[in-house]
Amino acid sequence: MARQQMHPESEGDDDVVSPQGIVVGVDGSEHSQCALVWAAREAERRRRPLHIVTAYSVPIFAASGLDGGYATVDDSVIREGAEAILKQAVDKVAPYDIDVDASVENGDASGVLLEMSETAELLVFGTRGRGGFVGRLLGSVSSALPAHAKCPTVTVPLVCAARLGETTTDKRVRAEQEKSGSQPVENVVVVGVDGSEQARVAVLEAAAQAERMGAKLRGVCAVPQYSGSLAWVPAPMDREALFADIRVQLDAGVAWLQSHYPNLTIETQLVDGTPVDVLVEASRHVELVVVGTRGRGGFAGMLLGSTSDGILHHAKGPVLVVPDKDDPRLADRPKFGPMLGAA
Repeated sequence: MARQQMHPESEGDDDVVSPQGIVVGVDGSEHSQCALVWAAREAERRRRPLHIVTAYSVPIFAASGLDGGYATVDDSVIREGAEAILKQAVDKVAPYDIDVDASVENGDASGVLLEMSETAELLVFGTRGRGGFVGRLLGSVSSALPAHAKCPTVTVPLVCAARLGETTTDKRVRAEQEKSGSQPVENVVVVGVDGSEQARVAVLEAAAQAERMGAKLRGVCAVPQYSGSLAWVPAPMDREALFADIRVQLDAGVAWLQSHYPNLTIETQLVDGTPVDVLVEASRHVELVVVGTRGRGGFAGMLLGSTSDGILHHAKGPVLVVPDKDDPRLADRPKFGPMLGAA
């Protein structure tokens, strides 16, 4: 059973809590409920504490007339609503064997969560919200966080509610669920690869996540048809040679990764198609899709703001975005053979 601790926001306290472990933003919406369940399961997998946070801003209005000025709204009602949402969230994760901490923060949702990312191990949030508290998620919070967070982030779309044991009344989402059909979710973690250093960092994080989930790791390299950096390919035979060359480099990458994760089942997939389309389709039927924050733009380039941003907006399952960071394990990659995308 969850061991709980609540930290309602105190008036005049401008310091944001600095949580450890898994942080999840909630606002009472169906989207945030899915994120909450995923985060609780992840906290249990990692044996790490879960911190639940909701945030709000007090509106300020400009007055007009001779006595014009600025007026603020009494935030007591807003804060009480936030605390009620927080309590509901804490109660929902009570069945999990985790330590639970919770806080109400006064401030912009994205700013609050970005500050928490300085100490958090992982940030989790839904794709949209109510418009208050940790709302406005996709297009503001969940677009800003993956690009700027100091720790990895997971975006959990409402369309995967059923796989989390949740329900939804959203007609658009229910239609999308019917479209996906009853095909079971594979116990697979998919990671986009493109030969960039950032992608290799993402691959290492994906491998660690696959081990935690007891899942298979599948590296996917998508090669767009004669576009961008591949526009120079003049003939089908040249494309076949390109694929053969990429395959050799992918195999070398697998050998390197296997040396660090000897008990992990690893496979690779080299496919025709754009990275967004390929990874969005994969997200329908796998546990998790992992991407880096930047990439080459060629092969399965993962430039946040284009490819990764497109995946976040259209994914049918959870997406883990891994920020760029130094990792000593990258140093021995050249020992295992040619590197994808190397000059």
